[in-house]
Amino acid sequence: MLRSRAKKVTLKTVKQLDAFPKVPDSYVETSPVVSVVTCFLILWLMYAEISYYLDSRFIFKFLPDTDFDAKLKINVDLTVAMPCGSIGADILDSTDQNVLQFGRLEQEDTWFELCPEQRLHFDGVRHVNSYLREEFHAIQELLWKTGQNTLFGESVIPNRDPDACRVFGSLTLNKVAGNFHITAGRSLALPRGHIHISAFVSEREYNFSHRIDRFSFGDPSPGIVHPLEGDEKTTADSKLVMFCKFVTAVVPTEVNTFLQTLTTYQYSVKDHQRPINHHKGSHGVPGIFFKYDMSALKVRVTQQRDSLGQFLVHLSATVSGIYITS
Repeated sequence: MLRSRAKKVTLKTVKQLDAFPKVPDSYVETSPVVSVVTCFLILWLMYAEISYYLDSRFIFKFLPDTDFDAKLKINVDLTVAMPCGSIGADILDSTDQNVLQFGRLEQEDTWFELCPEQRLHFDGVRHVNSYLREEFHAIQELLWKTGQNTLFGESVIPNRDPDACRVFGSLTLNKVAGNFHITAGRSLALPRGHIHISAFVSEREYNFSHRIDRFSFGDPSPGIVHPLEGDEKTTADSKLVMFCKFVTAVVPTEVNTFLQTLTTYQYSVKDHQRPINHHKGSHGVPGIFFKYDMSALKVRVTQQRDSLGQFLVHLSATVSGIYITS
């Protein structure tokens, strides 16, 4: 009888039976395209992280203004279409103190009509100022970072006889509400207030058309756009016109950048004008009036960026994450 030559079927033999192919536990397939894309992606993300770290951001915070004893500096440079001997410029605040204690603004003979070079310069100032107000939140950070205070050069001086008056200078005032005004006649200080002697100025000579080159509070600051700078108003049919500039809120602003620390002011304004006609019931004093009031809050602007440790953590996490995923 022949001996059976078949192998003995065991449980191990059954386990080895598998109709599906198997791959090794460790399987890696490399591709040059994936490697190149991964390298470019890592380099781009590293550039983005470094750029974000080098670029700073500004943090705005509103705080109560408790510096009640501080002084307010006002800067003025405007031209009125009247001779200097026929107008007076004064400031009277809510304390009713003598106007002479604040000092006097300088006056010089000039011209109101601009030559083509001056008109081009002034229109450029007005256009850029308007653009900065519209794009304020995008432009101010660039100006603060660069520390640039002056955007425009000096205007061209034409060669002809002057016919107007330039009122300019800076005064240090009380940090309270006040009224800066330009009216006909020289001013005379009184124990409480002042008067303008306008009896020697004929109403036919009245012309309060004006052009504002500078009207700001505090020290010059990059990033602060002053709404009244570049403003120009002319009288139409009637020369007896009251121009009122209601500076609704003068807000103290502390700016802390990597380059400098300064304190300045920003404001908003409402413009109004009306003709003076006593026969029609429109009473008042012809002139240019700037009525300003102080805000109870101040703004603190601080330039910040991530620390070096945070930058390294973000960079390491980004690079390692892309590398492991690829």
